[in-house]
This record gives sequence, C-alpha cells and structure tokens, in this order.
Amino acid sequence: MARLYADEDFPFPAVLILRGLGHDVLTVHDAGRCGADDPEVLADATADGRAVLTHNHGDFRRLHRVTHPHGGIVSCTHDDNDPAGLAQRIHDAVSVESSLTNLFIRVIRPNVATNP
Repeated sequence: MARLYADEDFPFPAVLILRGLGHDVLTVHDAGRCGADDPEVLADATADGRAVLTHNHGDFRRLHRVTHPHGGIVSCTHDDNDPAGLAQRIHDAVSVESSLTNLFIRVIRPNVATNP
C-alpha cells in the first residue's frame, strides 16, 4: 500500500478511510507542520518517502514540473459529500503503480471537467 502525506486542505474523513484500506497516511497536522508552504510540504513528504495528497492542483502541478525527484503528488478534485468515494478513487489510482516517485496523478470525481 502507498505511503501518503495529506496536505492541510485534504479532508480527514478520506484520510481515515484510506488508512482503513491499508494505506499509511500521515497528515500535515500529525507531523506538526501546519502552515508549511507547498514546497515545504512536498519536501517533507519526499524526505519521508511519501506522496502528497492535495486539492491544490495548480500549485502542486507547477511544483511537479520543477521539483525532481519527489515522492509523488496525488491531486484530487473536491468531493466533500463523498469521502468514501474520494478515498476509493485514490486507492484505485495509486494501487496500480509500483512506485509513486516523480508521478503526478490526477484523481477527479465523476462528471467534473478539469484542466490537465
């Protein structure tokens, strides 16, 4: 299962479900890093061998383009009404990868148009 690092904007109910699915999920809050800026979040995650979970698509997409190596980034559309669905989509997306290192994975809720 994946080692993940949930950004401050990532919903805790989805974190709990991901943990229940067997993923090792650390939150920025758990790590005592609330208020860290995005480059610091990515650096912290990478140093701990984790991929970032975030809703902050634009900033982390830019970081992905200029930061290598990194532990991976999983950028998700908001789905406040269905944390179980969000967690399942993340689980499905990361479970097919042998490593998340340097990957940018976009997880979108159904019927949502997004920018790549």
